Amino acid sequence: MPKNPSYASKHPDAACIYSYSDDENAVWGELFERQITYLEGRVAPEYFEGVKKLSLTAKAVPQIRDIDAKLKKLTDAGVEGVPAIIPPSQFFDLLSQRKFPVATFLRHREDMDYIEEPDLFHEVFGHCPLLTNRPYVDFIEGFGKMAMSVPKGASWHLFRLFWFTVEFGMIRTRDGLRAYGAGIVSSPSEAAHATGGKSEMLPFDLMTVLRTPYRIDIVQPVYFVIDRFEDLAALLTQDLGKAIEKAQAIGDLPPRFDEAA
Repeated sequence: MPKNPSYASKHPDAACIYSYSDDENAVWGELFERQITYLEGRVAPEYFEGVKKLSLTAKAVPQIRDIDAKLKKLTDAGVEGVPAIIPPSQFFDLLSQRKFPVATFLRHREDMDYIEEPDLFHEVFGHCPLLTNRPYVDFIEGFGKMAMSVPKGASWHLFRLFWFTVEFGMIRTRDGLRAYGAGIVSSPSEAAHATGGKSEMLPFDLMTVLRTPYRIDIVQPVYFVIDRFEDLAALLTQDLGKAIEKAQAIGDLPPRFDEAA
């Protein structure tokens, strides 16, 4: 269940349909219209292609079963409705099956600019469009399998790789730097920060990523940039276990933020 007691996960009916109120549909529509307009020229073109392929619109909260069916045809990927917080083992297992877990509750109007927990808007608007991109999905699947095989003590460092790619990644395009991470795409404040031209952008380096601490409750002070989505899957050809051992031995880099109170 969500950590915030004001939120509750939804459950589907016998036809696998989730019920959303008129106000929730309105919140989705307002978020969709605001973000899709703002993100033009700031997000990777593959993302916008995915929005079209999934037929995402501002009209109503999309149904998980419809997204799942389209992804299956496009990239043999899928989505599965889950509570907001699930055990890492379940999360990694779903990824290893080319499935992305989707929280079923939608943020309240007062949390439209930022919500700490992953809600349906973050999952669907942020993550799902790129699940139409096969190299990206290959990385998701490979990451899940890798995460299930590394020692428990290595999982935190491994998740830094996920954080600085799937959640907060940037990519070079012929038109300049663009965002692709779901944490940027789905958050108005993060998108403004990441694409405003004043944030620190570093070339993607695996060892640096594995040694870089982050906080979930602030806009990110640094982003890592890849050249193409195929670079993500190529990361999984490396011995990540040994890379994590080396990162642990060297130690973390100094945080680029104040420690949480």
